Amino acid sequence: MIYSDKTFVGIDPTSGNNSFTYAALDHDLNLIALADGELDDLTVFISAQKSVVAAVNAPAGISRGFVREALKKKAVKPHQLRSVEMRVAEYELRERGINIAGTPANEGLCFEWVKAGFEVYRKLGKMGFKKYPRSDLVPQILETNSHACFSVLAGQIPLAKPSLEGRLQRQLILYERGLGIKDPMDFFEEITRYKLSKGIWPMELLYFPGQLDALAAAYTAWLAVNKPEHISMIGDAKEGMIVLPEKELKEKY
Repeated sequence: MIYSDKTFVGIDPTSGNNSFTYAALDHDLNLIALADGELDDLTVFISAQKSVVAAVNAPAGISRGFVREALKKKAVKPHQLRSVEMRVAEYELRERGINIAGTPANEGLCFEWVKAGFEVYRKLGKMGFKKYPRSDLVPQILETNSHACFSVLAGQIPLAKPSLEGRLQRQLILYERGLGIKDPMDFFEEITRYKLSKGIWPMELLYFPGQLDALAAAYTAWLAVNKPEHISMIGDAKEGMIVLPEKELKEKY
């Protein structure tokens, strides 16, 4: 079923068990899909859309050693270089206080979720997807990092992702950006003294961490196409550029 002329899909492979969480938004930021599935399920969904811009919450490629070479020129001590396994984009985010995982130079040494992300890029590449930004007439794919997205949207490092308060914070950030998702403030309206005493929490009103990451990626894809002046891109094109949903980045988060 084709949902709209253009669909913005966020893909989160971080479960690391060959399962993906994906979210899809239409041009008006309405939520049209939020599901889990294997790669085949994801590609079937994407194939059913007329035009897709996809954002993946995973690295688009391995490290090319640019960070290590740059640090060598700064006379960094050899024992410090041994721990430098990351791409330029990841180094730049860490320098801003956004601590994300580094990507090794060898795919075999990558985390399973990173390898799963590579499979998404390869699969969509075979389906005709081009790296953002390209012509509006072709399907596009871009790399993002959901933790960094929430950090720049909040203007600070968000609360722990698995925690109740962290999920509430992330959902509120997205809701206030206009996404057609559940209002997290309804969570508090459902809490009563009786429910608290019985340990009954309205958790059905909140999204899971992987779903929130996929939604953040989908929103970044939407912003990259509809309001490109409100995004930033960091990194080196030879390794992969990370797209973030804010134009101006702070020096420290």
